[in-house]
Amino acid sequence: MSLLRSARLTSTADGAWRGDFGRALRAEWAKLRTAGDMGRLLLLAVALTVAVGCGTAKAVKCPDAGCSQDAVKLALTGVTVGQAVIAVFAVLAVSGEYGTGMIRTTLTAVPNRLTVLTAKATVLTTVVLISGTAAVLASLLAGRYILPGNGFTEAHGYAPLSLADGPTLRAAVGSVLYLVLIALIGLGVATAVREAATAIGIVLGLLYLFPVVTQVVNDPEWQRHLQQISPMTAGLAVQATVHLHELPIGPWAGLGVLATWATAALLVGSLLLHRRDA
Repeated sequence: MSLLRSARLTSTADGAWRGDFGRALRAEWAKLRTAGDMGRLLLLAVALTVAVGCGTAKAVKCPDAGCSQDAVKLALTGVTVGQAVIAVFAVLAVSGEYGTGMIRTTLTAVPNRLTVLTAKATVLTTVVLISGTAAVLASLLAGRYILPGNGFTEAHGYAPLSLADGPTLRAAVGSVLYLVLIALIGLGVATAVREAATAIGIVLGLLYLFPVVTQVVNDPEWQRHLQQISPMTAGLAVQATVHLHELPIGPWAGLGVLATWATAALLVGSLLLHRRDA
């Protein structure tokens, strides 16, 4: 009888969690969908990613003597700019609620704070996956048509960009996952610090200051170590399709470093969300 009762209690608890999660998921999607600025930020991220990629593809030339450029990485250069908008988008998805005090309503409707954070992460991941995929595919398509005019031809060892090519597919999928992980870092940091400007500063600092510090360091070994732990440098290694042996870290290992940063940010954010008052 005790086993049966325990099973019923477990089943009831599971059902309650699923109900709370579904309710939280619908609420987070409604909040994100009805916030006009958030939609515009996503469009801006896609537009900037594609525009910078196109500009880079048009600016870089491969002379008749040949070149050693990574055509795929050139086409995806815009990710380094679009990520900043994605980070801001993720931060505002959380900090906006703290600014308006709506977080109290959210936590009253769904008292389990981990459920709320999981719902936010799920919705954020979904929308960034969709927008990131659109940005990456458009960038590669633009590069496929622009780069051959600048000397990136089969005569110079460059086949047209295609997802049928394994390294190109890996770079494309990895770039989308990279943007998702940047968004999750933004979510975790914003949950931890609450204040939008501070959270944005922390996330952008993590992304862009590491490469600056790396350039200041004179010791090549230390430079390599810093590149291996830098969220942006390590994460963007997944875009490389040539000269992989020269990278400070492998493509998937680099993305794993970024995933570790995202996990740490979410863990700190969830811990502080659980311990503090709304």
